Amino acid sequence: MNPEVVMVGLGYIGLPTAALIAQNKVKVHGVDVNPHVVDTINQGKIHIVEPELDKAVADAVKEGYLSADVKPIEANVYLIVVPTPFKGKNEPDISFVEAATKAILPLLKEEDLYIIESTSPVGTTEKMANLIYSERQELKGKLNIAYCPERVLPGNVMFELVNNDRVIGGIDEKSTQKALAFYSQFVKGELHATNARTAEMCKLVENSSRDVQIAFANELSLICDKAGINVWELINLANKHPRVNILQPGCGVGGHCIAVDPYFIVSEYPMESQIIGKAREINNYKAFWCAEKIQNEKLKFELEHGRKPNIALMGLAFKPNIDDLRESPAKYIVQKVLQNANNDNYFIVEPNVKEHNIFKLTDYQKAVNKADIVVFLVAHDEFKQLNLETKKVLDFCGVKV
Repeated sequence: MNPEVVMVGLGYIGLPTAALIAQNKVKVHGVDVNPHVVDTINQGKIHIVEPELDKAVADAVKEGYLSADVKPIEANVYLIVVPTPFKGKNEPDISFVEAATKAILPLLKEEDLYIIESTSPVGTTEKMANLIYSERQELKGKLNIAYCPERVLPGNVMFELVNNDRVIGGIDEKSTQKALAFYSQFVKGELHATNARTAEMCKLVENSSRDVQIAFANELSLICDKAGINVWELINLANKHPRVNILQPGCGVGGHCIAVDPYFIVSEYPMESQIIGKAREINNYKAFWCAEKIQNEKLKFELEHGRKPNIALMGLAFKPNIDDLRESPAKYIVQKVLQNANNDNYFIVEPNVKEHNIFKLTDYQKAVNKADIVVFLVAHDEFKQLNLETKKVLDFCGVKV
């Protein structure tokens, strides 16, 4: 019996989505180019950290509603959930979307539903439709092709996949309605119909808006450092105004959404996206600034104590309480600080990752005990109860606020 759904891409969004669909007693065939990922899932296990995902996958595999392979097979619905990285100077690369589309081309038949969930430049869905029809002319006008971006928060994905509203845009009205009917099977949030280009831009605008707001908070932190003002207190007081809601600063912006999506707009509309582009510059600079502050504190300690300090670098993930290191400013800062440094004086901490192929990781309590300087890069829950009375603390993410 063929599956109802083929999920191409089993990463941080693809696997939870596949598990959710399978939980609704719909048979899903997951596809990933990494054999280790495929083998792990077929054992009922997961290769990423996400609350509740382990049970969802284990149950779906055990009940026969979820399986994985390196190749797609025939189905009625095809979801493309693959990475869209950059090439050149911050130009979106849709080659993975193209490759995934080409992989399913021979399998497509009349009335099938093809949906892209990968973050994409405006016009990508139409390009993929043209690609499909150039190879399968007999399907023109007989397929349902749509775009539906995810909008979930890592660490709460399984809940938000069900309860968040979704924006769904087809290349025509028939495709939009077919996609709405599909998502209505497992999404409780409201489904908002539009066209493919608007849905693509909506995803980019949502994350660009967040990036601009974070840039304002990060810029405030730079100003307050020079002005001798506690930025955390300042923001707390400013937010007492009924129409002000300033976000919290950090050591930059990471992840494969907020740190990336604005470039999809800037690359296509450089003259029109001045604020969006500047926000990216500010948030990237904040990570560089943090690395410089660590180096300056290190030199100050050496002058005062006549020896090199032991420094605990706390956190590598791009946000608290997850294992996702994609585009992480904390990871960049650690790399920057360790350049031409004696690694024996640094203790790198990431409680959500067991081991790293570049960094030697240390238990967070052991690292703090040995450190003269404790640098908080990510506000993981484990860090909030630490005793730091005898330590010099650089808190870039509000752990001790």
